[in-house]
Amino acid sequence: MNEKEFFRIRLYFAGFASISIGALLMWNHFHGGVPSHHVLADETLPLISNWWGILVIPLLTLLLTYRIQKRIYRPNDQKTSILLKQVIFGFLVALSFGILLAFFFAAGNQDMPGYMILGLLPLAFFFPIYRAECLLGFVFGMTYTFGAVLPMGIGSLLVLIGAGIYLLLRPAIIYVGSKLIRSGSSVKNQSGGMRI
Repeated sequence: MNEKEFFRIRLYFAGFASISIGALLMWNHFHGGVPSHHVLADETLPLISNWWGILVIPLLTLLLTYRIQKRIYRPNDQKTSILLKQVIFGFLVALSFGILLAFFFAAGNQDMPGYMILGLLPLAFFFPIYRAECLLGFVFGMTYTFGAVLPMGIGSLLVLIGAGIYLLLRPAIIYVGSKLIRSGSSVKNQSGGMRI
């Protein structure tokens, strides 16, 4: 797939997302009204209406698929098909995570969503959960239950934390670990060389 075809798919995907969120909001409107949610489920905080999804979902889709396109189609990079598979896999895993998180929350299990979010922290050390496809999948997975704004906010925070862990903490620990291993092996070699 070349960049022009990917651009066309981006537009189709954004159109599909727009139609989907519009259909969901219209269904909600005619079946009891469009829900609103308190930030962090705290009644002292303001309500955010799911109507915002009609703006957020299309714009977020276009922005994040643009970021994906720029990462996949770099000049002189021959790994496009491998990167595309990684993007699809990351999107599907994040979509599943968002659906599961929303399911547990809607089912009344208040503990499991917290454990799932905390479980992302060690995963962020090994996997780049900060990428655009992960945020997009997470938001899509939670939109039916929470609308688009709250998942986007929570997902953006998780992206920042994940980027900090993967891009800053991980290299620092690897660097320090490699220095300790090298210094340990050099001390061992020096002490081993002194024996006769």
